[in-house]
Amino acid sequence: MRELQDADAIVSLANDAGQISICGFGSLLSEKSARSTFPNLQNFRVGILRDLRRVFIHATPVFFDRGIANLDTKEISSVCVEPCKGESIIVTVFEIFTSEVPAFVEREHEFRFLAVTPLHKDGRPYSQQAVVCSKYSDEEYRRIRCKGSEAEFNRRYGRHKIQKVYRDDILPCRVYLRHCILASKNLGPDAYENFLDHSYLGDRTTTIRKYLESPIGRGIMDEVVPASLRDRYGG
Repeated sequence: MRELQDADAIVSLANDAGQISICGFGSLLSEKSARSTFPNLQNFRVGILRDLRRVFIHATPVFFDRGIANLDTKEISSVCVEPCKGESIIVTVFEIFTSEVPAFVEREHEFRFLAVTPLHKDGRPYSQQAVVCSKYSDEEYRRIRCKGSEAEFNRRYGRHKIQKVYRDDILPCRVYLRHCILASKNLGPDAYENFLDHSYLGDRTTTIRKYLESPIGRGIMDEVVPASLRDRYGG
């Protein structure tokens, strides 16, 4: 794995057809959801990433914009990945054109972009490296992405009373987690079991399987999705 600092570094991964590969590990496990973000994506398929795990530690402004975040209960998190030796996650892989990269970088502004090599189910590496969105530290995010500008940070986060992006004390947004679980289930039993057992809360100990059995997580699969989000967050 190596870090890709900007759009130009991401574009450098392009194949001869002018396409880069993207790895989906949360909402992008759903092809429908992926196409709502990348309508021209091609070759949607399943892959494996080793030495990474999913963690729900990312406070997400768009959940506030869409009315599905609950600041009182701290259920405001989406998922990102972070390096973890020995872990293995099932992901989706698809291609987008290089012309779409600037919008991708802007949309995923708070993430660290990593170049990774997905594997086929039989362990063979893909011929082309892909991009995956990993966690930053808050210090790096403010310094590198926001270029040290407090105004830029406030434009993106401060308006939602968020002063720290990556937090170990927050919980998954309920509607979003339900969507990710259903999306993994639609990929097949291997992807579903992998999501439940290789996705963690901020304590890095509680798996999503265990969380769904807890008092606060028990009703998540019965969560009602707002009508405006049923296509995007319907699994």
